[in-house]
Amino acid sequence: MFNKSRPLSFEVPEYLTSLVPYPPGKPLEELEREYGVKDPIKLASNENLLGPSSKARKAIKNALSSLHRYPDGSGYYLKRKLAGLLGVSSEEIVLGNGSNELIDFLIRVFIRPGYEAISSDPSFLVYCKMVQAVGGSNVVIPLSGYRHDLENISRAVTPKTRLIFLDNPNNPSGTVIHRADFDAFLEGLPDHLLVVLDEAYMEFVRTEHTPKAVEYMKQDRRVIGLRTFSKAYGLAGLRVGYGVMDREPAKYLERVRQPFNVNTMAQVGALAALDDHQHLKKTVDAVRQGMDFLTEKLEELGCRVMPSEANFILIDIDRDAKMVYEKMLREGVIVRAMTAYGLPNHIRITVGLPEENLRCIEALQKVLRNGR
Repeated sequence: MFNKSRPLSFEVPEYLTSLVPYPPGKPLEELEREYGVKDPIKLASNENLLGPSSKARKAIKNALSSLHRYPDGSGYYLKRKLAGLLGVSSEEIVLGNGSNELIDFLIRVFIRPGYEAISSDPSFLVYCKMVQAVGGSNVVIPLSGYRHDLENISRAVTPKTRLIFLDNPNNPSGTVIHRADFDAFLEGLPDHLLVVLDEAYMEFVRTEHTPKAVEYMKQDRRVIGLRTFSKAYGLAGLRVGYGVMDREPAKYLERVRQPFNVNTMAQVGALAALDDHQHLKKTVDAVRQGMDFLTEKLEELGCRVMPSEANFILIDIDRDAKMVYEKMLREGVIVRAMTAYGLPNHIRITVGLPEENLRCIEALQKVLRNGR
């Protein structure tokens, strides 16, 4: 019989015992319960300000009667749709439970103890955490001027390097890579590694002078692109994303993929969202208008604002970010303190609806004024 009073005795590798969990954002319900705030707003997790497409909601509703059936394990229709839009074959697309799962697949396939992955600092925290979880080594290169330092990343490559993660736009800065710099970067890389362009926010990018993974993937098998339906398409709660890559790495990712990893609602929702071009345009336009408003007002408050090509904005508030975050909570506004990203004086604000953006500015103005 199992003795609950006896301590469990098992070995866990040091790289797991020292792994710090990903810090999630605070849910609205918790803010209401903990602080007694009425009608709080959440501008912390880079979610879609308009919510999902009405076409996606209708498709999901129509699919509810099939919940007793397993999902399409191959993702046939969603893959075929994406392949047609991107000009690739279905075999060059791998579906994931959000693009996070694609990151997990890549690391499980190509990284093991003794191998290295390169990423930037700050960058999406999940890269380093997942590499550590499999016993791989992280090589982290600081951003230069809030941008990926491609020259130093190239210098950091060794025979042990297997993956280079570049989030484009970068999270949390919102900056993008210039195409000419990326071209030169690829030229100097050896053939034993893969470059992963994480394009979670690509739909919001205004500049035309940044690389898009699918263009390079068709010419060079070393480039892999990751996309998600969580941001511009507003399906964060369903968790669906995809990777575009050469068939050779794709077949290995398919081998480690769990059966039915993308659920039925996610697949039908994503399919319908791809057809709602009007909703996507409305989302992008609203984000850009909100970004312009926030930038202007934040600069008026004396904040240093980083130019962003995403649906969020990073600002230097020249004081303790955790303190400002806590005080903003009491005003009913959830933002993201960037302490976990190594930026103790920065906060990140997701672009919201016009009334949410205004409320955020008013709350921040009050917090900064009282802080002085």
